Amino acid sequence: MSLASSSLYSLRQKLVTGEISSREIIQDVIDQITTRDEEIGAFLSFDPETALTAADQADLALPLGGLPIGIKDNINVKGQPCTCASKFLEGAFTSPYDATAVIRLKAAGAIPFGRTNLDEFA
Repeated sequence: MSLASSSLYSLRQKLVTGEISSREIIQDVIDQITTRDEEIGAFLSFDPETALTAADQADLALPLGGLPIGIKDNINVKGQPCTCASKFLEGAFTSPYDATAVIRLKAAGAIPFGRTNLDEFA
C-alpha cells in the first residue's frame, strides 16, 4: 500500500513512533506523482530534491513535522514559480516571498513539495 493514500494522522503517528521517516513519505509521494500524475494532472510542478532535503531536516516535534503538503498554484511559495495555471504566466514569475498560509504551514513543520493544479486564475 502506498503511503500517499494514508491519512495525515496515520502518517504522523508512524513518524512519531519511528515506523517510517519523512524521507520515505516524500519519496513515496514523488513516486506517485511520477507514475500517476500524467493521467491525473494534479500537479503543475514539484521539486523533489528540495522536498527530500527538507525531509532530512524535518523537526518531528512540530505538529506537522515532516509531513508533505501540496500548495495550490495561486499561493506564493518563496523561490517557486506561481502561474495560477496560466500559460501566460508560465516562466514569468518566481515568488520572492511565502504567503502567510505557507509561513504558518512551514512553522508547523509541513514540507511544501509541489504546486497543485487549478482552473486558470481560480
